Amino acid sequence: MATTTIQVSRETRDHLATLAVERGLTLGQLVQQLAERVPTRDQIAERLRADRDHARALLGVDVSDEEFDQAPDVLGNIYKIAAEKVRAARGEAA
Repeated sequence: MATTTIQVSRETRDHLATLAVERGLTLGQLVQQLAERVPTRDQIAERLRADRDHARALLGVDVSDEEFDQAPDVLGNIYKIAAEKVRAARGEAA
């Protein structure tokens, strides 16, 4: 594996070194673990897309991204939206 050098303040370096020692890791291993735990915006967006696709498949109802975004209680509102769409498809009153 190729390596590189990053510049941080001495305080940050010392803090990271202490964390590494406490975990029985090298500084490089610690930084790698920390980087792997924090997803990028693209990774977050991909997870969100995959989660929404999975929810749509489980529900069997096409919930739009806008409907997902409007849902503060995501799971509760997904069920509500799905139920409304099923009732509408069946011609039932809400």
